[in-house]
Amino acid sequence: MTRFFYDSYAIIEFINNNTKFISYFTENEGVTTLYNALEVYYSIIQEGGVTEAKKVLELLKPIITYPDLSYVEESMKFRLENREKKLSYADCLGYIMAKRLKIKFLTGDEGFRNLPNVEFVKAN
Repeated sequence: MTRFFYDSYAIIEFINNNTKFISYFTENEGVTTLYNALEVYYSIIQEGGVTEAKKVLELLKPIITYPDLSYVEESMKFRLENREKKLSYADCLGYIMAKRLKIKFLTGDEGFRNLPNVEFVKAN
């Protein structure tokens, strides 16, 4: 079983039953942050409403991990170095967490394509 850091993109695709993402969640394990949960919650309330978003948040609770403040400097330096890619704060933090935890960062966000330590899966 492989362990992943699930970014918001990957979580939303899994929730939407995208077959490219299902095995990453059902046959493997992973973590995400509260900040990614915020992004997912916001996306779900836009399309499915508050009730559906609350259900998803309950499902995410067991995999939410809380970063230590020491990740702030490295993740924001990474964001600044890659500012042309317009990466979210949450995803930059997640990428650095994955690197430090020695697990792959699962995403389909084009900004992370071809970066080291990334499992890149495009939704379509």
